[in-house]
Amino acid sequence: MIRESGDRPCTDLIQVPSGVTAGRTNMHIEPGVVDAAKMTLAVGTAAGACAYAAKATFDDLRSSNIVSYAVRALIATVGVFLFFEVLPHFAVGISEVHFILGSTLFLILGAAPAAFGLAAGLLIQGALFAPSDLPMYFVNLTTLLVPLFALNALANRIIAPGTAYVDLKYSQALALSTAYQGGVVVWVAFWAFYGQGFGAENVASVLSFGGAYMLVVLIEPLADLAVLAGAKALRGAERTGFVTPRLYNAA
Repeated sequence: MIRESGDRPCTDLIQVPSGVTAGRTNMHIEPGVVDAAKMTLAVGTAAGACAYAAKATFDDLRSSNIVSYAVRALIATVGVFLFFEVLPHFAVGISEVHFILGSTLFLILGAAPAAFGLAAGLLIQGALFAPSDLPMYFVNLTTLLVPLFALNALANRIIAPGTAYVDLKYSQALALSTAYQGGVVVWVAFWAFYGQGFGAENVASVLSFGGAYMLVVLIEPLADLAVLAGAKALRGAERTGFVTPRLYNAA
Protein backbone atom coordinates (compact mmCIF):
# COMPACT_ATOMS: atom_id res chain seq x y z
CA MET A 1 0.00 0.00 0.00
CA ILE A 2 2.69 2.57 0.91
CA ARG A 3 5.24 3.14 -1.81
CA GLU A 4 8.29 5.04 -2.87
CA SER A 5 7.71 6.92 -6.13
CA GLY A 6 10.25 7.42 -8.85
CA ASP A 7 8.08 10.12 -10.43
CA ARG A 8 8.39 12.77 -7.69
CA PRO A 9 11.10 13.74 -5.21
CA CYS A 10 11.06 11.88 -1.91
CA THR A 11 10.43 15.15 -0.10
CA ASP A 12 7.00 15.29 -1.71
CA LEU A 13 6.10 12.08 0.09
CA ILE A 14 7.03 10.68 3.47
CA GLN A 15 10.69 10.59 4.39
CA VAL A 16 12.11 7.47 2.82
CA PRO A 17 13.87 5.27 5.37
CA SER A 18 16.98 3.29 4.62
CA GLY A 19 16.25 0.06 2.79
CA VAL A 20 13.49 1.45 0.55
CA THR A 21 14.21 0.97 -3.11
CA ALA A 22 13.99 4.23 -5.06
CA GLY A 23 12.49 4.46 -8.53
CA ARG A 24 10.09 1.55 -8.13
CA THR A 25 6.32 1.90 -7.98
CA ASN A 26 4.35 -0.58 -5.90
CA MET A 27 1.03 -0.73 -4.13
CA HIS A 28 2.36 -2.20 -0.89
CA ILE A 29 4.21 -0.95 2.17
CA GLU A 30 7.92 -1.19 1.43
CA PRO A 31 10.81 -2.26 3.67
CA GLY A 32 11.81 0.39 6.16
CA VAL A 33 8.47 2.18 6.52
CA VAL A 34 7.85 -0.08 9.50
CA ASP A 35 11.28 -1.10 10.76
CA ALA A 36 12.24 -4.45 12.25
CA ALA A 37 12.02 -3.17 15.81
CA LYS A 38 8.32 -2.41 15.33
CA MET A 39 7.45 -5.49 13.27
CA THR A 40 6.30 -7.54 16.27
CA LEU A 41 2.97 -5.70 16.19
CA ALA A 42 2.44 -6.57 12.54
CA VAL A 43 3.22 -10.23 13.19
CA GLY A 44 0.67 -10.22 16.01
CA THR A 45 -2.09 -8.54 13.98
CA ALA A 46 -1.46 -10.83 11.01
CA ALA A 47 -1.54 -13.90 13.28
CA GLY A 48 -4.86 -12.76 14.70
CA ALA A 49 -6.24 -12.23 11.21
CA CYS A 50 -5.08 -15.69 10.13
CA ALA A 51 -6.67 -17.26 13.21
CA TYR A 52 -9.97 -15.61 12.33
CA ALA A 53 -9.55 -16.78 8.73
CA ALA A 54 -9.10 -20.34 9.98
CA LYS A 55 -12.36 -20.07 11.95
CA ALA A 56 -14.11 -18.68 8.86
CA THR A 57 -12.77 -21.62 6.86
CA PHE A 58 -14.25 -24.17 9.28
CA ASP A 59 -17.57 -22.30 9.16
CA ASP A 60 -17.48 -22.33 5.36
CA LEU A 61 -16.77 -26.06 5.23
CA ARG A 62 -19.85 -26.76 7.34
CA SER A 63 -22.06 -25.32 4.59
CA SER A 64 -20.06 -26.53 1.56
CA ASN A 65 -17.25 -29.04 1.07
CA ILE A 66 -13.47 -29.09 0.70
CA VAL A 67 -13.55 -29.21 -3.11
CA SER A 68 -15.84 -26.20 -3.33
CA TYR A 69 -13.71 -24.28 -0.86
CA ALA A 70 -10.49 -25.14 -2.71
CA VAL A 71 -11.92 -24.05 -6.07
CA ARG A 72 -13.22 -20.76 -4.65
CA ALA A 73 -9.90 -20.11 -2.88
CA LEU A 74 -8.06 -20.70 -6.16
CA ILE A 75 -10.40 -18.34 -8.03
CA ALA A 76 -9.85 -15.71 -5.35
CA THR A 77 -6.06 -16.12 -5.52
CA VAL A 78 -5.97 -15.71 -9.29
CA GLY A 79 -8.37 -12.77 -9.05
CA VAL A 80 -6.30 -10.97 -6.43
CA PHE A 81 -3.10 -11.48 -8.40
CA LEU A 82 -4.75 -10.00 -11.50
CA PHE A 83 -6.24 -7.11 -9.52
CA PHE A 84 -2.78 -6.19 -8.24
CA GLU A 85 -0.91 -6.63 -11.50
CA VAL A 86 -3.41 -5.85 -14.28
CA LEU A 87 -6.04 -3.35 -13.14
CA PRO A 88 -5.15 0.37 -13.34
CA HIS A 89 -3.58 1.97 -10.28
CA PHE A 90 -2.59 5.58 -9.76
CA ALA A 91 0.09 7.13 -7.57
CA VAL A 92 -1.37 9.47 -4.93
CA GLY A 93 0.40 10.65 -1.78
CA ILE A 94 1.98 7.81 0.16
CA SER A 95 0.70 4.99 -2.01
CA GLU A 96 -1.42 4.10 -5.01
CA VAL A 97 -5.15 4.09 -5.60
CA HIS A 98 -6.13 0.72 -7.02
CA PHE A 99 -9.00 -1.74 -7.15
CA ILE A 100 -8.79 -4.70 -4.78
CA LEU A 101 -12.49 -5.62 -5.20
CA GLY A 102 -12.57 -7.12 -1.73
CA SER A 103 -16.33 -6.79 -1.39
CA THR A 104 -16.82 -8.47 -4.78
CA LEU A 105 -14.68 -11.42 -3.74
CA PHE A 106 -16.63 -11.67 -0.49
CA LEU A 107 -20.06 -11.61 -2.13
CA ILE A 108 -19.24 -14.12 -4.87
CA LEU A 109 -16.85 -16.51 -3.13
CA GLY A 110 -17.39 -16.05 0.62
CA ALA A 111 -15.27 -14.61 3.41
CA ALA A 112 -12.90 -17.55 3.91
CA PRO A 113 -11.95 -18.11 0.24
CA ALA A 114 -11.60 -14.33 -0.20
CA ALA A 115 -9.23 -14.20 2.78
CA PHE A 116 -7.17 -17.08 1.40
CA GLY A 117 -7.04 -15.40 -2.01
CA LEU A 118 -5.92 -12.08 -0.57
CA ALA A 119 -3.17 -13.75 1.45
CA ALA A 120 -1.96 -16.05 -1.32
CA GLY A 121 -2.30 -13.49 -4.11
CA LEU A 122 -0.31 -10.95 -2.09
CA LEU A 123 2.41 -13.52 -1.40
CA ILE A 124 2.65 -14.66 -5.04
CA GLN A 125 2.71 -11.09 -6.32
CA GLY A 126 5.52 -10.23 -3.93
CA ALA A 127 7.53 -13.37 -4.60
CA LEU A 128 7.34 -13.03 -8.39
CA PHE A 129 7.46 -9.29 -8.94
CA ALA A 130 8.55 -7.51 -5.74
CA PRO A 131 10.60 -9.80 -3.46
CA SER A 132 11.93 -6.79 -1.55
CA ASP A 133 8.36 -6.20 -0.33
CA LEU A 134 8.18 -9.58 1.38
CA PRO A 135 9.56 -8.29 4.73
CA MET A 136 6.37 -6.18 4.89
CA TYR A 137 4.12 -9.17 4.20
CA PHE A 138 2.55 -9.23 7.68
CA VAL A 139 1.88 -5.49 7.53
CA ASN A 140 0.19 -5.77 4.15
CA LEU A 141 -1.66 -8.93 5.12
CA THR A 142 -3.22 -7.21 8.12
CA THR A 143 -4.20 -4.26 5.92
CA LEU A 144 -6.11 -6.53 3.54
CA LEU A 145 -7.64 -9.10 5.88
CA VAL A 146 -8.91 -7.12 8.86
CA PRO A 147 -11.17 -4.90 6.69
CA LEU A 148 -12.50 -8.07 5.02
CA PHE A 149 -13.61 -9.47 8.35
CA ALA A 150 -15.12 -6.12 9.32
CA LEU A 151 -17.02 -6.29 6.03
CA ASN A 152 -18.23 -9.79 6.95
CA ALA A 153 -19.50 -8.55 10.31
CA LEU A 154 -21.27 -5.62 8.66
CA ALA A 155 -22.89 -7.91 6.10
CA ASN A 156 -24.37 -9.99 8.92
CA ARG A 157 -25.93 -6.84 10.35
CA ILE A 158 -27.31 -5.08 7.26
CA ILE A 159 -28.34 -8.05 5.08
CA ALA A 160 -31.46 -9.78 6.30
CA PRO A 161 -31.16 -13.55 6.85
CA GLY A 162 -33.76 -14.14 4.13
CA THR A 163 -31.83 -12.22 1.46
CA ALA A 164 -29.50 -13.85 -1.06
CA TYR A 165 -26.52 -11.79 -2.13
CA VAL A 166 -27.77 -11.58 -5.74
CA ASP A 167 -30.73 -9.56 -4.41
CA LEU A 168 -28.70 -6.85 -2.67
CA LYS A 169 -29.60 -3.19 -3.13
CA TYR A 170 -27.14 -0.51 -4.21
CA SER A 171 -27.19 1.00 -0.72
CA GLN A 172 -26.09 -2.33 0.75
CA ALA A 173 -23.33 -2.79 -1.83
CA LEU A 174 -22.18 0.76 -1.16
CA ALA A 175 -22.04 0.14 2.59
CA LEU A 176 -20.00 -3.04 2.13
CA SER A 177 -17.56 -1.44 -0.31
CA THR A 178 -17.18 1.60 1.93
CA ALA A 179 -16.45 -0.63 4.91
CA TYR A 180 -13.72 -2.51 3.08
CA GLN A 181 -12.06 0.43 1.32
CA GLY A 182 -12.32 2.59 4.42
CA GLY A 183 -10.70 -0.16 6.45
CA VAL A 184 -7.80 -0.37 4.01
CA VAL A 185 -7.28 3.40 4.23
CA VAL A 186 -7.34 3.31 8.04
CA TRP A 187 -4.74 0.56 8.22
CA VAL A 188 -2.45 2.20 5.66
CA ALA A 189 -2.65 5.41 7.68
CA PHE A 190 -1.97 3.51 10.90
CA TRP A 191 1.16 1.84 9.55
CA ALA A 192 2.42 5.12 8.08
CA PHE A 193 2.01 6.97 11.38
CA TYR A 194 3.24 4.01 13.44
CA GLY A 195 6.35 3.65 11.32
CA GLN A 196 7.14 7.25 10.35
CA GLY A 197 5.43 9.49 12.89
CA PHE A 198 3.24 12.55 12.49
CA GLY A 199 5.46 14.89 10.50
CA ALA A 200 3.67 17.41 8.30
CA GLU A 201 4.70 15.75 5.04
CA ASN A 202 3.65 12.32 6.25
CA VAL A 203 0.26 13.61 7.45
CA ALA A 204 -0.36 15.47 4.17
CA SER A 205 0.53 12.40 2.12
CA VAL A 206 -1.74 10.16 4.19
CA LEU A 207 -4.64 12.60 3.81
CA SER A 208 -4.20 12.94 0.06
CA PHE A 209 -4.02 9.18 -0.34
CA GLY A 210 -7.08 8.61 1.83
CA GLY A 211 -9.16 11.19 0.01
CA ALA A 212 -8.29 9.81 -3.40
CA TYR A 213 -8.67 6.19 -2.36
CA MET A 214 -12.21 6.69 -1.16
CA LEU A 215 -13.15 7.64 -4.72
CA VAL A 216 -12.92 3.91 -5.37
CA VAL A 217 -16.09 3.63 -3.28
CA LEU A 218 -17.98 5.34 -6.10
CA ILE A 219 -16.97 2.61 -8.54
CA GLU A 220 -16.73 -0.64 -6.64
CA PRO A 221 -20.43 -0.85 -5.63
CA LEU A 222 -21.28 -0.64 -9.33
CA ALA A 223 -18.80 -3.43 -10.01
CA ASP A 224 -20.38 -5.47 -7.22
CA LEU A 225 -23.89 -4.99 -8.60
CA ALA A 226 -22.76 -5.75 -12.15
CA VAL A 227 -21.15 -9.01 -11.03
CA LEU A 228 -24.19 -9.88 -8.92
CA ALA A 229 -26.49 -9.18 -11.88
CA GLY A 230 -24.41 -11.51 -14.01
CA ALA A 231 -24.55 -14.14 -11.29
CA LYS A 232 -28.32 -13.74 -11.03
CA ALA A 233 -28.63 -14.46 -14.75
CA LEU A 234 -26.55 -17.62 -14.29
CA ARG A 235 -28.40 -19.31 -11.46
CA GLY A 236 -27.11 -22.68 -12.59
CA ALA A 237 -23.76 -21.66 -11.11
CA GLU A 238 -25.06 -22.47 -7.65
CA ARG A 239 -24.77 -26.17 -8.46
CA THR A 240 -21.12 -25.92 -9.49
CA GLY A 241 -19.72 -25.15 -6.05
CA PHE A 242 -17.70 -22.31 -7.59
CA VAL A 243 -19.57 -19.64 -5.62
CA THR A 244 -20.54 -19.18 -1.99
CA PRO A 245 -23.87 -20.87 -1.14
CA ARG A 246 -25.15 -17.53 0.20
CA LEU A 247 -24.93 -15.99 -3.26
CA TYR A 248 -28.20 -17.61 -4.30
CA ASN A 249 -29.65 -19.00 -1.10
CA ALA A 250 -31.04 -17.17 1.91
CA ALA A 251 -29.19 -17.79 5.16
